[in-house]
Amino acid sequence: MKKDIHPQYYPEAKVSCACGNVFFIGSTKKELAVEICYACHPLYTGKEKLIDTAGRVEKFKTRRAAAAKTPVRKKTEKRAVKNTKKTASAEKKGK
Repeated sequence: MKKDIHPQYYPEAKVSCACGNVFFIGSTKKELAVEICYACHPLYTGKEKLIDTAGRVEKFKTRRAAAAKTPVRKKTEKRAVKNTKKTASAEKKGK
């Protein structure tokens, strides 16, 4: 190995999570700050935890609720509406 090209390795680097959990790992940095760790990640805990940034979860839920309320039209209905709009615009141009 070449000398003086590799970063300093810290075998006991401190990792601090946003949930308050602190643990030690090997790293090239002395201290690390993470948002989510094994103690609070839903995959490991089995609990659903939504990390909401700027109300995005609520915004998504309201959009999904609004989409569920609107009736789903069949293709034939959509085509009929589209054709009536085309004929109406063609009549206006012809006058």
